[in-house]
Amino acid sequence: MADMSAMFRRKNPQDRLVTLIGKPGCHLCDDAQVVIEKVCADLGVPWEHKDITQDEELHRQYWEQIPVVLVDGEQHTFWRVNEERLRKALA
Repeated sequence: MADMSAMFRRKNPQDRLVTLIGKPGCHLCDDAQVVIEKVCADLGVPWEHKDITQDEELHRQYWEQIPVVLVDGEQHTFWRVNEERLRKALA
């Protein structure tokens, strides 16, 4: 039988990934990046920034929502990033 406890173990911070999808000159994107940088630095979680103007698929999917934040590839939030909510999602 499979080890069921493995399904419930928390992921290591370095195995998580936060993705900020935004565009240059977007003040909400800049605000989101400040929160992401702080939370990820505190928790030891890597993060990346993707420019929606450089990726046709991201542009099509998220243009109306930027900035968009993904946690482990799943949409977490858009427009405004709540620091406590992001911390909980990564805890």
